[in-house]
Order: sequence, then C-alpha cells, then structure tokens
Amino acid sequence: MPALRLVPQDPDRRPGGRVLLIDDDAALLGLMAQAFTAAGYVTRTAENGRKGLLALDSYKPDLVVTDIVMPEMEGIGAILQIKRRPRPPKIIAISGAGPGGRRDYLSWAKHLGADEVLAKPFRTSQLLALAGRLLVNNSNHVAG
Repeated sequence: MPALRLVPQDPDRRPGGRVLLIDDDAALLGLMAQAFTAAGYVTRTAENGRKGLLALDSYKPDLVVTDIVMPEMEGIGAILQIKRRPRPPKIIAISGAGPGGRRDYLSWAKHLGADEVLAKPFRTSQLLALAGRLLVNNSNHVAG
C-alpha cells in the first residue's frame, strides 16, 4: 500500500475561495469579513470602490461584495470597472438605499453588471448562501 503524502496547501487558497469586501461602514465590513472567514473564505477589505479596485489586481478575488453608496468611488463605478476586466470575479452589490423614490440603486447595480444584489439590512447567512450559489458555477474559481 503506497504511503500517503501530504501536499501543502496555499494559505491564500481555501475551499471557499477569495472574497474582496468593499464597504464604508467599518462595523459591517468587519462583520462580513468575520462571517466569510469563519465559512472558509480568504477575505480582504476596502473602505471604498477606489481602494477596492487597487486591491483587485494583486488579490484576484473570486467574488467581490460591494456597497453602492460610498465616498471617493461608489459601488456602481467599481462594478463598471470590474466588469470591463478580462475574467472578472462574480459581484454581489449591497445597499441600504432600497426601492422607491427616484433611485433604486440595487436595480442599477444589477443592470450594470452585478451578478446578484442584496438589500440592507440582511443576515450574514443570507449573504453567505448567495455567495456560495454564485461560486459553485464560477468558472473563474481555480482550486489551489
């Protein structure tokens, strides 16, 4: 019987994949990062769309979760730029600015390239379930 060999895993690759979280609400950003990490994802965070885009090339996430309304660069601008890249990651847009009035940010986000949208407030279990469904068939995800 052949001996079993342990193959070292890349510490930046976990079964869940890589997630980039972008939100200007530090408390929510920390909560989402904690939930994704506990679920087996490797996470990075950014406080706005501009910083998120700067992290994108070096981090190469499988999924981006972005708020819509933020300072410096809003989520809509980030989504448009991410989707222009070759082999873009999946995107979940989140926003507390719900339907009604003149602005329905989540509808805009979906129309402009977000793969899924989620209205705030939400449960972290809802976000993780949505992320899991998106990444199951994500051809960009490469196991380490």
